[in-house]
Amino acid sequence: MAGAANDYEFVTRWEVEATPDEVFDILEDVTALPRWWPSVYLEVTEIERGAADGVGRVVSFFTKGWLPYTLRWSARLLSSQRPATIELEAFGDLEGRGLWTLEQSGSLTVVTYRWTVRAEKALLNTMSFALKPVFAANHEWAMARGLASLKLELLRRRAETAEQRARVADPPAPTPRSTTPLLIGAVGLLSALVGAASLWRRRPREF
Repeated sequence: MAGAANDYEFVTRWEVEATPDEVFDILEDVTALPRWWPSVYLEVTEIERGAADGVGRVVSFFTKGWLPYTLRWSARLLSSQRPATIELEAFGDLEGRGLWTLEQSGSLTVVTYRWTVRAEKALLNTMSFALKPVFAANHEWAMARGLASLKLELLRRRAETAEQRARVADPPAPTPRSTTPLLIGAVGLLSALVGAASLWRRRPREF
């Protein structure tokens, strides 16, 4: 991560027992995200259809992680090369670019997601320096649940009968929606810890 206090760059790597085509089918079906990745994607709405190949498609997202805030942002599909890459441009509460890369490795598909983003939501922008490590942990939490949800979705899609499908566990659910005062309290606690650490570093050494 580098740049301004509200700039982030994350790289996530997943490995799943699947073909790149199977994973690509799931990732490109963005309006299904609230069903199979509900811990993060609360609502997804298509705004523009885009071209026949999907390029130019615009989708609106309402998302959250384990932190007590939600984000409203949209993404435009910049490119889609089956079954290797999906690139998107984000705008709204989050601005930046995301790139999914899928590669076959034996029986596995290695999924890499590079997310270069700026948090534009006012509260996050104001407090992002103090909370940057927490936001990074929030992203890791979200992506870990994404991997768990993806594995379950693969099982559901491979199920040959309704009975088999019913035996697949539900994906991880979203955390309860908390209020802004809880986030402010978390910021206060983290700021106090940062301040204490700073004072400790400035203490004169005793010989």
